[in-house]
Amino acid sequence: MNREKLAALYKEYELEKEDVFKHKHYVIITRSGVEKIQAKGNIEVNYEVIRCEKDFCVVKAYNDKLSTFGSALKGSTHTDGNTNTWYVMEMAEKRALSRLVLKQTGFYSLGVFGEDESEDFKNNG
Repeated sequence: MNREKLAALYKEYELEKEDVFKHKHYVIITRSGVEKIQAKGNIEVNYEVIRCEKDFCVVKAYNDKLSTFGSALKGSTHTDGNTNTWYVMEMAEKRALSRLVLKQTGFYSLGVFGEDESEDFKNNG
């Protein structure tokens, strides 16, 4: 990870301490941090529902620059799903948004992820 580039992005998008945290091997940006980056970068996001079922959803997030996907599979453990919440559509949408915003702004290339991308990425500190 290039700390200088990351510091420049933090400054450019006016991120504060509460917008970012370290988790195991990754730097994680909170939901509010992702939305702050989206607003500051004036990033338009469109959505397309690829698949929506009771316990599984895939959402495509896209704009004129790129596209990406977010998915959610309800399960009771990490071995049978990637979320334990009943609102799988909303989780898939949040994951797709995080990925699009972080990819478009260069955070992804520096190994930074959004907290909604994995149940493991929640801030317990």
